[in-house]
Amino acid sequence: MSDPRWTPPVVRHHLDELAGPLGIYQHARGPVPDQSFGTCTDDVARALTVDLLHAEEVGWQRVAPSAIGALRYLREAFDEDSGRFRNFRADDGTWADEIGSEDAHGRAMVALAEAAVRAPDDGVRRSSARLFLRACPAAAELHWPRAIASALIACSVLGRVATRIDDSPKDRALGLVPLSLGGFLADRLVDRFAGASADRSWPWPDYAVTYEAPLLPRALLVASRRSGRADLRDLGLTVLDWLIDAEVRKERFQPVGNRGWWVRGKAPARFDQQPIEATAMILAAESAFDETGEARYATAAEAAFAWFLGRNDRGTSVADPDRGACRDGLSEDGVNTNEGAESTLMWLLAVERMRRLRVRVAGRDGTQSVRGALVRRSGRGQASVYART
Repeated sequence: MSDPRWTPPVVRHHLDELAGPLGIYQHARGPVPDQSFGTCTDDVARALTVDLLHAEEVGWQRVAPSAIGALRYLREAFDEDSGRFRNFRADDGTWADEIGSEDAHGRAMVALAEAAVRAPDDGVRRSSARLFLRACPAAAELHWPRAIASALIACSVLGRVATRIDDSPKDRALGLVPLSLGGFLADRLVDRFAGASADRSWPWPDYAVTYEAPLLPRALLVASRRSGRADLRDLGLTVLDWLIDAEVRKERFQPVGNRGWWVRGKAPARFDQQPIEATAMILAAESAFDETGEARYATAAEAAFAWFLGRNDRGTSVADPDRGACRDGLSEDGVNTNEGAESTLMWLLAVERMRRLRVRVAGRDGTQSVRGALVRRSGRGQASVYART
């Protein structure tokens, strides 16, 4: 690992460019927001998570308007009748869907849980906790593994919330909800893997590995750390090790591409590679390192981070650290030059998680420099781009 000082600093230039009156715009043409696609709960929730991390580096006042705006968006997205979050929203404030995707519900819950625990503002913490609790009943009905995994992470982050909300008997009782819901969701996710985990050649709960796959083992590991359940730990490490073996080769991250994905019995699609896959691997490997202390997980996280900076199949930088921006992916023809919200937020999230992981790795090793560093400082003080090797 490299010295934590070498991690790119907080840069919110492109994040500010993507900000609209309601929330962050989903898509961009090059660096310019494409307002015709409007905004979505998915990206606003991710933006809130990034705001909370940035607040630890640059102060709450710098990010408060963005974070408070994101929380307002999530409140408006919540549909009382269904108990679910709507997702897609036009620039005039109207919603394109009555009920959003399960993934959007899970992502909103993660952001709310983190805000309930980490926001420096008491009002933001309490409002986030209340909205989280209102979203819990619908979370128990989630079907898709990725959504279940997100909701499980949210419950593990929040744990008990009684001290975060008004001290009334009702609120104290509601504070137990994340604990019971988390156990239920953990069992449901384990059930989805039933039978698959016994097959070492394909320990996956579906016929294909698709979008944001490392989210599933990460959820198991996060829940294990919170609950102490060895079955969650063992399953999470088994599945993550399998993904790392498939996607990290000679310290180079080669994520499954979304042009065909990875269907059982076939080779993984090589392109198009997306930033969310790199960040998902960083987050899962970080959880595995925290659980085991094994350096190989930190190495996997470094490989995924280096993918952003040019150690990839095209030898081309996907991220632009100077602007805090990220392109939308890597194709056979090179980099996709559009800089949408998901890609940029994945880069900013990756930077902050690596900043913290490197500190923990250095603390375990008792040194500020670890063999095999994958990030170097350029003359401008930013992360340099890797030459193609």
